[in-house]
Amino acid sequence: MLLVVGLGNPGPEYRDNRHNIGFMVVDELAARLRIAPLKARFGGELALGEAGGHKLALLKPMEFMNHSGFPAQRAAAFYQVEPPQVIVVHDEIDLEFGRVKLKAGGGHGGHNGLRSLIEHLGPGFLRVRCGVGHPGSKERVVGHVLGAFGKAEQKELPFLVGTAADAALALVTDGPVAAMNRFNVDAAPEKGGGGGGKRPT
Repeated sequence: MLLVVGLGNPGPEYRDNRHNIGFMVVDELAARLRIAPLKARFGGELALGEAGGHKLALLKPMEFMNHSGFPAQRAAAFYQVEPPQVIVVHDEIDLEFGRVKLKAGGGHGGHNGLRSLIEHLGPGFLRVRCGVGHPGSKERVVGHVLGAFGKAEQKELPFLVGTAADAALALVTDGPVAAMNRFNVDAAPEKGGGGGGKRPT
């Protein structure tokens, strides 16, 4: 069993925020894998499925970003999943918009969702880092991640979501080493590549 946690904030007012890219990717995974609608459980929305012969649980924490660790910890404990079997999908301001990179472990870098997960799970989980770009100054970061994607970004957003979903599935089916060798490249993301899942609404 692997646990895929997409980070975001609950509520329609946050749905299109950059901070909610994790929710978008989990919705894309659920659609691709034809998993039944996510249902309320563990303080989040959760659904069970399978990918490449591997069982997995998809979770969207619903206790706001800075408390994401609580639902994740509950789900991980229930399914007896250790941190190396937890895949967290989150926005990353230190990557330019459109890039997706994978990482195992590490710090939170000021990301409140990662901070909460580290507090409750430890730092050893896998990460799908979805580039949303940096606003240029520290003072503008909160407004940036809690803001909606720009018009140009919205056109490319399905490719970012699709690539991130591909990366999460690669971690599930191929393992971290193979997945990182595939996705942690310096080339610019290809338009239309990475599955190109439609943006969830």
